[in-house]
Formats: sequence, structure tokens, C-alpha cells
Amino acid sequence: MSKIMKTFFKEYVPYIILICIVILIKKFIVTPIRVNGPSMNNTLQNGDIMLLNEFSYKTSGIKRFDIVVIRYKNEYLIKRVIGLPGEVVEYKDNLLYINGNVVDEDFEHAETGDVEKIEVPQNEYYVLGDNRINSTDSRIIGSIPIEKIKGTTNRVIYPFKRMGKIN
Repeated sequence: MSKIMKTFFKEYVPYIILICIVILIKKFIVTPIRVNGPSMNNTLQNGDIMLLNEFSYKTSGIKRFDIVVIRYKNEYLIKRVIGLPGEVVEYKDNLLYINGNVVDEDFEHAETGDVEKIEVPQNEYYVLGDNRINSTDSRIIGSIPIEKIKGTTNRVIYPFKRMGKIN
């Protein structure tokens, strides 16, 4: 091997490998995503930048109260999972009922108007924004098929004063 090739491999190949790893991580595991609008106030603010994990929910599943990113029409919506596949969801007097039982919501959210009983179809999720007064969510667009969920998110990375894990 020529000296030029040895120098090239020694100096540039580690950078090429690093760039490939970063691209793979961004493409398949973690991607930054921006909160657009007030539908998740006060938990999230318009303009917050979060990390979208596109991999973990495929292995550990989606749980109640996870924050998910949904592909809806030509945009991404960030919402909270309220109802899981096969469950009956209802809100009455600002209380969440799952299959007829009251479930505590341990996060801050705006008052929720009454929602008639709805059975969530298999492989779909019932999602709401935390700012229930101003949110395009399952009350309007229906339950969300699993294939429309792009991933979960629970970490704000910008602005720095809000950086960290959220509930």
C-alpha cells in the first residue's frame, strides 16, 4: 500500500466511520424534533426541541401516558397516550376512566371536557394533548394506528434552561 493510502486510512477513515455512525443513529434511533404549537402546554412549550426515540417503543411497547410523535397528514403532532388498544376510554367530570375504573393522571393538564365512552381499536392508541382546550387529538382525529406513531419522546434538549427529562 502506498504512503498516500496509508495516510488517508490513518487520518480520514475514523472520521468517515464516525459520520456513518451518527447518520445511522439519527436515522434509526434518535432524531431531534421541535414542538409546534401550544397543544402540550404546560408540559412542553412551543419551540422546545426534544429527542425522538424511534427505536425503544418497538422493543418495550407504548405505555399509558407516554409522549409520542404522530405523523398526521403532512405534519408531526406530539401527544400523550391515554388509551391503549382494546381499552374503553371515558372522561367524566374531569376524571379519566379506563374500562370503567378511575385512573390517576400524574401530570399537569388543562381541564378535560366530558368524552363519551370510546373503545380503542386493536393496534391503535387514544391520544390527547396536555392543553386539552387547544389540541388536535383523538377527540377530533380519532384513535391513532400504531404505524402512524413515529416514536416516543421524554427529553427536552433546548432551550437549555428546560433541558432534561419530562413526565
